[in-house]
Amino acid sequence: MQRDVIRMTNMTFYGHHGVDDSERQLGGKFSLDIEMFCDLRQAGRADDLTKTVDYKAVYDVARKVEGSREYKLLEALAHDVAHAILLNFEVDAVTIRARKQSVPLGGLIDHTEVEIHRTKKDL
Repeated sequence: MQRDVIRMTNMTFYGHHGVDDSERQLGGKFSLDIEMFCDLRQAGRADDLTKTVDYKAVYDVARKVEGSREYKLLEALAHDVAHAILLNFEVDAVTIRARKQSVPLGGLIDHTEVEIHRTKKDL
């Protein structure tokens, strides 16, 4: 069955994440994209916020998770955000993209990104 999707793109935070001590000390910009797969028919018919996912509440959860600790890996950050969304909202599945600018790789790079997909079954 085709699912509807809510996308929240390029939420940007300043965090102290990374493998290197210098990354955690200096901090840097991190961005998240969240795609939530759910049935939006009732919300469309009723034009009622209680029939859908509250975007502000999702943003607040993502911000809380990102600020809860210093992550070494984008994979762990994305996993924890996905887990929190699946626990707190009526969504069937979620895709998270986590990006990091200023990655110390010894050369020029715009950003690194990981993408994960999780469902309620993964809880």
